[in-house]
Amino acid sequence: MQVETFNFGSGSPEANTVISQGYRINDTIYISGQFSHDEKGKFVGVGDFATQARTTLANIDRVLAGFKLKRSNISELVVYLTDPRKQSDPLIPILQAYLGDHRPAGTVIGTTGLFYPDQLIEIRVVAHTD
Repeated sequence: MQVETFNFGSGSPEANTVISQGYRINDTIYISGQFSHDEKGKFVGVGDFATQARTTLANIDRVLAGFKLKRSNISELVVYLTDPRKQSDPLIPILQAYLGDHRPAGTVIGTTGLFYPDQLIEIRVVAHTD
């Protein structure tokens, strides 16, 4: 069995001591819920859904790159939104631009809140190796 982990800046100094941002077991990569933070853990885009969505996707790219993978390796996206009825319309073109012609499985879940008070979106991913 092959196991590998990947971490980069987190919004919480304790986060990377409890979980990995990416966890590979054999040919499957599990990417923990990503949100809108920079590589030093600073929250980005307070009150700006589009900025948070794009930054979240950029963080997914960082984790994929940590495993030398691309967006086309994504098998499943699970998107958590704090106001799905309001946020789904602006999310669709952002996801279309991000995924291009790739069509992984996906689920959108509405939630009453996420870990950080200003957080509007979180995305977790399952990916595969080539």
